[in-house]
Parts: sequence; structure tokens; C-alpha cells
Amino acid sequence: MIVTFIIVAAGLVGATGLILGLFLGVASEKFKVEVDETEAKVRAALPGNNCGACGFPGCDGCAKAIATGAAPVNQCPVGGAPVAAKIAAIMGTDAAGDTADKKVAYVRCQGDCSKAKQAFHYTGIADCSDLAVVPNGSEKECPYSCCGYGSCVKACKFDAIHIVNGVAKVDKEKCVACGACIKACPKHIIDFVPYKKKHIVSCQNHLKGKAVKDACAVGCIACGMCEKNCPFDAIHVIDGLAVMNDKCKDCGICAQKCPVGAITGKRPVKPAAPKAPVDGAKAPAAAAAPATADKAKATVEAKASATAPAEKAEQPKDTANA
Repeated sequence: MIVTFIIVAAGLVGATGLILGLFLGVASEKFKVEVDETEAKVRAALPGNNCGACGFPGCDGCAKAIATGAAPVNQCPVGGAPVAAKIAAIMGTDAAGDTADKKVAYVRCQGDCSKAKQAFHYTGIADCSDLAVVPNGSEKECPYSCCGYGSCVKACKFDAIHIVNGVAKVDKEKCVACGACIKACPKHIIDFVPYKKKHIVSCQNHLKGKAVKDACAVGCIACGMCEKNCPFDAIHVIDGLAVMNDKCKDCGICAQKCPVGAITGKRPVKPAAPKAPVDGAKAPAAAAAPATADKAKATVEAKASATAPAEKAEQPKDTANA
């Protein structure tokens, strides 16, 4: 009797499992979501940081956009050229022809400990976000300056930014343009710039000229020299600060003309070419040459005339002795 119950129970459980299995099998085929094989391959090629620097919600969103043609093969800034080449091979396109200029993070502040004046000594929590809420928002006189307490350093996963002499500095070779430091900066003085760009307005100070000079030795004083001398209309003073636009050719004239050095990449001054002698200088030189020659000739003749009488006086003495 007990054995019969066991057999019946096992049969019922087995039948239930079989029915449920068949139901799930049919449902999986009926309601399955088609997965694009190309999208899956692209997703496998992405680094998987899910940082959002590409502008899509994680690597899955980026892979879908690339697979559907909504984004270029080099959309992932973290992967860089190697990942772009792999995805290009998957998509059957040329990565070189679809590669945009690399961008890196840049800190728009040069107010280190030797250039910016210090207003007070902060002794609170060593974090820029905490320092930003105190009066003036910074230890330095400039309220727009880099705090220098490394919130960006903590946010960077690639060891691409460090505090050097009180100011954050980005290592262009390590930066992958993930944007973590930009989000972490409470002063909003970090943004993306082209990797190859040499001349950049490295100041975010919107104070007036005298106030800027009192706070920092390299702050933009809005003098307009860069704007007046730019031949491409690529830089303008807006709200007390020089701002570059997309017309910039990176010629460096603005950096050369900036009187305070607020624009980085100042070109070295070339040594002046030797001045050619003017016609007025040639004439005296030409006239002096014959005069010198005549003087030398007169000196020789004078010596010769002084020697001649002495020789004539000795001749009779010699004759008498003979």
C-alpha cells in the first residue's frame, strides 16, 4: 500500500514537471526576444566599464547603437583605437575612416601654490565637495580656482589625474575621456578638449581685471588682446572671460599676445634677425677706406725722406778714408 502511494506521488510529480517543461518550452519560443548577433559581438568587444562616457546607458546601450548604425564604431572613448578596430572588423567598416579626434579631460586652472594667493588655511575634510561649501569656496583668493583636494583623483579609475602643487593635472596619455572627473569637480572647471590642441584658455575666473590680478598672477583679465589679434574670429571675451570657439586653428597668436599667460601653449620668441646695414652707413665706411690708405702711404713716404739724408752724409766719410 505504501509502495503504491510512493509510485503515484512520483508519477504525479513527474507528470507535473513534464507539463510545466513543455509549457515553458512553448512560451520561450513564443515570447522570445530576438537578439542581434552583431550587437552581441559588439558588446563582447566593448571593455564593459559601463561608465556612460559614450553618451549611452552603459555598454549595452552603446553596443545596440553601434550595431544599428546610430553611433560610429569608435563611440567608446575608454576602448580607444584598439576597440574601435575590433568593432570595425565586426561591422565590416574601416575604423580609420570613422575615427574622430581623440578628446581628453583638461583642468582650466593654472592657479597653483606659486601663482594664486591664499585666503585662509582649510582644516576640514580633505575633499573638494566639502571645501566648496565654505565661504569663498576655496582656500585661494580666486573663488573659481581648483580646490586641490582631489575629488577628481578619487573618481578617476584610470590613474589619469593627480594634484600637482595645489592644482589637478591630467595625464593625456592615460585619460580615456570617461568624464568621471568632470562630474566630480564641484567648481566645474574640467571639460573635454581635443588631444592635439595646444592653446587653451586655462582660466574660469569671471571677476573684474583688478580683482583677478589681486587673486592670481595668471588669471584672465578680459583685456581683449586675444580677441583683437585673432585672424580667425575664434576667441571672444564673454562675461569677463576669453572663450574660444570652433573656428580656432590653434595658431597660437592669442597665447602669444596674452599679457598674463592665461592661454597655455605660448610660442617661444624667435631671435631677431641681424639688421642689414643702411646705405648711409655704407657711404662713410667706403669713404674711410681711401682716407686710411692715403694716411698709410704718407707715413711710409715720410719715413723714406727721413732716412735719405743720413745715407748721403755717410758717403763723403767713406771716400776720405779710402
